Amino acid sequence: MAPNIRRAELSQLATKKVFRRLIPFLLLMYVVAFLDRSNVAFAEQEWNANLGMSTAAYALGAGLFFVGYAVFEVPSNLLMHRVGARWWLARIMVSWGIVATLFMFVQGPVSFYVLRLLLGITEAGFFPGVILYLTYWVPARDLSRARGYFYAGIAIAGIIGNPLSGSLLELDGLLGMHGTQWMFLIEGVIAIIVGIWSFFFLTDKPSDAKWLPEDERRALSETIAEEDTAKSEGHGPKKALRALGNWRVWYFSLIYFCIQIAVYGFTFFLPTQVTGITGQKLGFAAALVTAIPWVFSLIAVAIFPKLADRTRKHRLLFTVLLAATAVGLIASGALSAHPVLAIGGLSLAAIGFVAAQPIFWTLPTEYMTGYAAAAGIALINSLGNLGGFLAPIMRNAFKSSIGPNAGTYSLAAGAILAAILFALTGVFRKANTVESGEAETLRRVDG
Repeated sequence: MAPNIRRAELSQLATKKVFRRLIPFLLLMYVVAFLDRSNVAFAEQEWNANLGMSTAAYALGAGLFFVGYAVFEVPSNLLMHRVGARWWLARIMVSWGIVATLFMFVQGPVSFYVLRLLLGITEAGFFPGVILYLTYWVPARDLSRARGYFYAGIAIAGIIGNPLSGSLLELDGLLGMHGTQWMFLIEGVIAIIVGIWSFFFLTDKPSDAKWLPEDERRALSETIAEEDTAKSEGHGPKKALRALGNWRVWYFSLIYFCIQIAVYGFTFFLPTQVTGITGQKLGFAAALVTAIPWVFSLIAVAIFPKLADRTRKHRLLFTVLLAATAVGLIASGALSAHPVLAIGGLSLAAIGFVAAQPIFWTLPTEYMTGYAAAAGIALINSLGNLGGFLAPIMRNAFKSSIGPNAGTYSLAAGAILAAILFALTGVFRKANTVESGEAETLRRVDG
């Protein structure tokens, strides 16, 4: 058997084992992360009633998470690339878990603002760290699928986490604590436990993976190294500083910014929007309804990223999915008097933005490698996530000044703009053989 054929087979076997071992654990970490950054949505009504916190104050505090997050993303990712993912991701998770528990002591807007900033600072680097970490382990042909499974964390956090948060609110009065205090305490401790576990479970690089046979470990390492070489020989940025100043990286950041306007404008107000549509009191029953859009998005994220990898139609699928998000958001507002149709609109919105995001990351990760990738991915995520800062403030401002559905419609505009900008990347010159798909074609010919 030809050496290239044998190596391709061994690399594929190793990749399957990576999917079975690492991807489920990274998914668990992201479920906990998304739960801890978005569970404030379940505290909004109680804080309004008990602490007098206005919707505007809540919107500002919810968004401040992304300010601290943005400032520390790039240095965090560069440090992870230097010291290794196992130690750094564990450090991030334990520190954010500690801050997440402290939300049980919120006494008003100021303490809320401070803790949201601290949560963003401590969680900074987690998401781009995992996106970078996946490039160490998964060949380009399977990366969208791997990111798709990781992004399923958003949906699973909604399916499991929302009912969990809603049920914890019903512990109100137990041991003299409010339901929101129980929610923040328990969900923060979960992050600390998973963070400690991750230190002992994760492996930095394929070359360190004692759970892979030697021949598979070597084949996977050589495949990844070959792709990194192809990227470094292309015309993409080679060093961290060049990546930070690269116009294409900033263009990707703008696309991601528009996506996050839709994502977090949706997420931070979903419980409130659902109770407004259904007339329910916020608790376990209402939380079950908020899980419906996430169930549909979980199905979508299992299908579309894999389809994008197989067909190489990343731009077409992304554009269609973000257009679906815009239609769903508009429908959820326009049809709010019809609960079934409005929940259907929310479900369509979630299907679009959850399944589109792992497809988005195909372009940046095929464009850069090494420290350039560490810096570029972090910059895209940090600047893009500032859309999460703008979204709740923008939604509340449009709702207050124009009308009750105007805030929701403004989120749809973000999704539409993201779709247009991503579609326009089709005219970009391909940076290397990985981005153009030639590297995978050559491997198939050799095999």
